Amino acid sequence: METPVVVNGQSTRVEVAAETPLLWWLREDLGLRAAKFGCGLEQCGACRVLIDGIPRSSCQVPVGDLAGRDVTTLEQLVRDPAGQRVVDALLGRNAGQCGYCLPGIAVTLVHLVLRGETLTREEITDALDAHLCRCGSQPRIIAAAVELLSDRDGATP
Repeated sequence: METPVVVNGQSTRVEVAAETPLLWWLREDLGLRAAKFGCGLEQCGACRVLIDGIPRSSCQVPVGDLAGRDVTTLEQLVRDPAGQRVVDALLGRNAGQCGYCLPGIAVTLVHLVLRGETLTREEITDALDAHLCRCGSQPRIIAAAVELLSDRDGATP
């Protein structure tokens, strides 16, 4: 199968079986390793990428469904000023312990920053609910996200 896809702003062609999960194609064929395999069932968020600007778990998305779609990985997002703000916020709160979940969380946070909305703590927590932090960093991750996404105009969540 040969399918045209835009990955991180570059047009490329998928040349693997249509049922191959996006995660494996990104990691094995393109060498983009920020998205991680966690559960393989869209339950943990470790493999999160943006597809047409929307956060999606890449472990269950077959590459055959990507014709004409735009895929953006964390490798590209951290080059954006919004991505750098997310990285700075997470580092500022020492929000990673093992760091396994952070790429997926960062993708979701960049998406939220790019939306430009002020969010409440509850909205932020809901947005990150699909991400599983196994090492106990979740309180620091939430604190970093609240600092990043709330209080933009002096309002408190």
